[in-house]
Amino acid sequence: MSINIRRLDASQPDFNAQMDALLAWEGVSDAQVQQTVTQIVEDVRQRGDAALVEYTNKLDRTQANSMADLELSQEQLQQALDGLDSTQRDALLIAAERIRSYHQKQQQESWQYEEADGTVLGQKVTPLDRVGIYVPGGKAAYPSSVLMNAIPAHVAGVQEIIMVVPTPNGELNALVLAAAAAAGVTRVFTVGGAQAVAALAYGTETVPQVDKVVGPGNIYVATAKRMVFGQVGIDMIAGPSEILVICDGGTNPDWIAMDLFSQAEHDEDAQSILISTDAEFIDEVQASIDKLLPTMERADIIRTSMTNRGALIYAADKEQALAISNRIAPEHLELSVEDPESWLDGVRHAGAIFMGRYTAEALGDYCAGPNHVLPTSGTARYSSPLGVYDFQKRSSLIKFSAEGASKMGKVASVLARGEHLTAHARSAEYRIKD
Repeated sequence: MSINIRRLDASQPDFNAQMDALLAWEGVSDAQVQQTVTQIVEDVRQRGDAALVEYTNKLDRTQANSMADLELSQEQLQQALDGLDSTQRDALLIAAERIRSYHQKQQQESWQYEEADGTVLGQKVTPLDRVGIYVPGGKAAYPSSVLMNAIPAHVAGVQEIIMVVPTPNGELNALVLAAAAAAGVTRVFTVGGAQAVAALAYGTETVPQVDKVVGPGNIYVATAKRMVFGQVGIDMIAGPSEILVICDGGTNPDWIAMDLFSQAEHDEDAQSILISTDAEFIDEVQASIDKLLPTMERADIIRTSMTNRGALIYAADKEQALAISNRIAPEHLELSVEDPESWLDGVRHAGAIFMGRYTAEALGDYCAGPNHVLPTSGTARYSSPLGVYDFQKRSSLIKFSAEGASKMGKVASVLARGEHLTAHARSAEYRIKD
């Protein structure tokens, strides 16, 4: 049975209105979710471990007596890694090494310079002390998420990396625990939901308070992250997964169909869009979609996602295709074209850019090296992938010589008095040489 995916033509007079409808996404929590999360966060903040154990037992159907039952040891993590079959272990370690190698190139060093009068200016780069990583559990168990969140923190020099992962019905995922061992996670607690975010943000008797919380989760986790922002830093409030493929018609249509599926299978709200300058190729991709869908394990999810939020768009030329892409500002952009490098200057907004016919977005999810935590829902217009820089902070360094303080004191005095801030002016004037 054919999937009814919307077809758009950029030359249509109502194209802009159709794009508005296609891209519309409302990820705001409803009042009931807000109320529930507020109650949980405040309860954990007030009662600490006791509340955390109660919510975990209730919501994840566990039987913990205390937090001691909800913490995993380093030995357990290492055992999980050692216990993997060689194929899985090798794949995990290769991915971890590639991610580490890439992120090491993002390291920022402190710097300073001296002016002619002896004044020294610079910047001191310091890692955060402690971060919390939220990792989905249960059916949505993602070892890749552990690697992508923990390794940049480790490379940045964060001393303590606290991971929380729910284990519904007490079920542990060996790959997730093995990934924690491979990524250098310090402590792991088998708790999840808004209660885990609250524990990381405010600390409990057992869970240490962190400086920043990163990692994906459901609407309750996202709402809790938004709620505790300010008490701690957060990475982002992520929306559904997205892929935009631009193809000139020269790629195997089966490949393109599967690339679209790779995001659509995440969940029903994921968005998969193809832009092509070849109208016949769009028909070929539609045929591939219809042919391949019955072979997919998550066919129902893919069908719903592509019916509700997918699109096949015809663009007249390269410039029009790029204009549409920049309007979408996609999380993942595949340039499945003959000369992808020639397109790069025209791409202004994208979380990650996959260049060439052989560069499947799925490689970026697991083992290419760059981070797969990317801005969604158009936020690539102003934000960037998760990286080492998200786990560091920068302090300005300022050291004036006597000569420099005298010279700049005169400048500061004029500006401060112009703002009627007399103490500012006099503080600077005290350093002016007669």
